[in-house]
Amino acid sequence: MATSFKIQGNLVDVWKKEIYPTEIVIENRKIKSITRIKHLTNQLINYILPGFVDSHVHVESSMLVPSEFARLAVVHGSVGSVNDPHEIANVCGLEGVEFMIENGKKVNFKFNFGAPSCVPATIFETAGAALKSDAVKKLLEKDEIKYLSEMMNFPGVLFKDDEVMKKIKYAYELNKPVDGHAPGLRGEDAKKYIEAGISTDHECFTEAEALDKLKYGMKILIREGSAAKNFEALINLMHEHYENMMFCSDDKHPDSLAVGHINQLCARAVAKGVDIFKVLQAACINPVLHYKLDIGLLREGDDADFIVAEDFINFKIIQTYINGELVAENGKSFIESVPVIAINNFHCDEITNEQIQFSLQRWGHHEQENIEQVHVIEALEGQLITNKLIYPITDFNVEDGCIFSNTEKDLLKMVVVNRYFNAPIAKSFIKNFGLQQGAIASSVAHDSHNIVAVGVDDLSLTRAINLVIQQKGGVSAVSINNEKVLGLPVAGLMSADDGYKVADAYTTIDKMVKAELKSTLAAPFMTLSFMALLVIPHLKLSDMGLFDGDTFSFV
Repeated sequence: MATSFKIQGNLVDVWKKEIYPTEIVIENRKIKSITRIKHLTNQLINYILPGFVDSHVHVESSMLVPSEFARLAVVHGSVGSVNDPHEIANVCGLEGVEFMIENGKKVNFKFNFGAPSCVPATIFETAGAALKSDAVKKLLEKDEIKYLSEMMNFPGVLFKDDEVMKKIKYAYELNKPVDGHAPGLRGEDAKKYIEAGISTDHECFTEAEALDKLKYGMKILIREGSAAKNFEALINLMHEHYENMMFCSDDKHPDSLAVGHINQLCARAVAKGVDIFKVLQAACINPVLHYKLDIGLLREGDDADFIVAEDFINFKIIQTYINGELVAENGKSFIESVPVIAINNFHCDEITNEQIQFSLQRWGHHEQENIEQVHVIEALEGQLITNKLIYPITDFNVEDGCIFSNTEKDLLKMVVVNRYFNAPIAKSFIKNFGLQQGAIASSVAHDSHNIVAVGVDDLSLTRAINLVIQQKGGVSAVSINNEKVLGLPVAGLMSADDGYKVADAYTTIDKMVKAELKSTLAAPFMTLSFMALLVIPHLKLSDMGLFDGDTFSFV
C-alpha cells in the first residue's frame, strides 16, 4: 500500500455545504491536505465524499462473520458500522462478543461494537447465556466497546429495574451513549424512557411516533433491512430533522448485502427530494459524531476514510478507501477472507413427528376439554410487529385428536425447538407465509436463536428442523421432491465461508421457498427469524409457549 498519494475530484464538503474541485493528499493513513483547485486534470469527473456508516446493525443477521461482512459492505461505500453483537451474545455470552471483536480486527474495516444490554432479552424464552450488569460493565470498560446496545427492556427502564438502571449508569459513567429500542412507545412513557438516558431509537414505524421521540431529544434511525422497512414512513422527516437522524439496516441478509447497503438509502432519499448535504449528514457524519467513532470525515488530519462516487442518483461507488488503503474498486472487494475457528452452543437431538403434534385437547379446571378457538400470529410484510388473530377450530384440519395446517386459509403450523437442550416443543399457528407445500426452518431466530419453523405438514416440519440440527445451525427448506440447507456453524448464526458464496447459496434457497413452496413474503427467512422476537408486539412464539407482547405474558 502506498503511504502517500494524491487524488482529485469534486469534493462534497458536508461541513460547508459546497461541492468544488479538490486535490487531496493522503500520507501515512491520514488526510494531509485538502486544496481547492480550478480544474480537474482527470477526464472522469467523480465525487469524493465521506464513507457511509451503518448506524445500527447486527452483523450476525447477514449470516456472515464480521470479516466477510466487511468484504461485501466496502463495495457499496461503507467504511464502518455500529454493531450490536446481541445475537451471538444470547448464544455464546462474552465469548461470542470477543469472537466478533477479534474477527473484525483482522480486516481493514471500522467495526464499532456495543455491549449487549439485554441478554437474555426476556425471561420468557431459553437463551444460551446471560450478561448481568457486572459483565456489561466489564465490556463497557473496553476501548473496542463504543456504547450500550439497544435497551429493549423498556418496561424495565420505565419501572426502574435495578439491573437495567445499573447498565445505563455504567455507560454514562464511561461517557458512552445508550441505544434504545421502544416500538410504539409514545407520550409520557416515551419521555420517561428518553430521560433515563436513552439516546436513539430504530424501531419507529410511523412518522408521528418518530416526531414524538424527536421532540424529547432522541435521535431517530431510519431502518431499512431485509424484513423491517421503515424508510417510506420516516424519510420526509429528514428535510427538517436531518441533524438528529441516521440510516441503518438493523438486519440484512447476505443476498441483499451483496446488492447494496447504505448507498441504496442515500439514492432513495435524494430521489425523494431530500437535499444531498442532509442525506450525507445522516449517512456519514451523524453516526461518527454521536458514537464518537474513529472514522475520518474528510477533514485535514482525519483518517483517510472516504469514497469516490460516480453520481448522486444511483450512488454507484467507484472506490472505497479506509485508512488510506483502497479496499474496493468498481464492484470488486480487495479485502481478503481470513481463517475462522467456529464457536457454537447447540445441543438438542433430532426430533420426531410426534413431538410437534398439536393436541385438540387441553387441561382446564382439572379436566381435559376440547379447544374451540385457536390463537394465530399474523405476520406482516416489512414489519417486525405482528397481529393477534383468533380462528374457530373449524378453520383448521383436525384428525385423530390433533390440529393441522389449512393451506386454503393460509393457517400454517409454527413450532419453536429449544436448541440448547432437549425440551418440549412449543407449537402455534401463523398466517401470511402462504406456503402451499413443505416447510422452512431456521436457527436464526431473534433473540435467543432457538429453531423456528413453519410448514404445511408435520413430516415436512420435522425434516426441515432436523436438517438444521444436523448442521448445528442453519436455514433449511423442504418440498415434496427437494430439500436444501445452508449450514451456519458459527454460533448457529453465521457461515465462515466466502461471503459471496453464502449470498448465492442463500439466494438459491430463498428462490426455492418462493417458487416451490409458494411463499408470498418478500423475505420469508428474515420474517421467520422475527416470529420468536418477544420484545416486539403483539403475538410471538418462544420455545416456552405463545406470548402476548402487550401484556408480557403467555397466552
